[in-house]
Amino acid sequence: MAHTFDELVAKQRAADEAHARVRQLRDAYDPRARARWSGNQTSTWETAWRAWRDLARDVRVAVAEYARAEGRSLHEIEAELARAVRPEDPPGPGGREGGRRP
Repeated sequence: MAHTFDELVAKQRAADEAHARVRQLRDAYDPRARARWSGNQTSTWETAWRAWRDLARDVRVAVAEYARAEGRSLHEIEAELARAVRPEDPPGPGGREGGRRP
């Protein structure tokens, strides 16, 4: 499937939002008390986690397809995408270009 760079940006932003939701739920439910989460809390967190996982996987696949179609390296596309989506993140360790994945 052909992707445009704008589609990659939209996919990455959706994955980032889903990841933020997972972190928000984890923090709200107190990760130290996970064994005592209610069934509803556990279900809500697991659903959010699966959504984030699936979106992140979709981004990785789309980026790889885009890189192949453009004849460019995966690293180059990932770095360009990181700059487009998260211009405030510095490159290197701790920044998205430092190798962290969504």
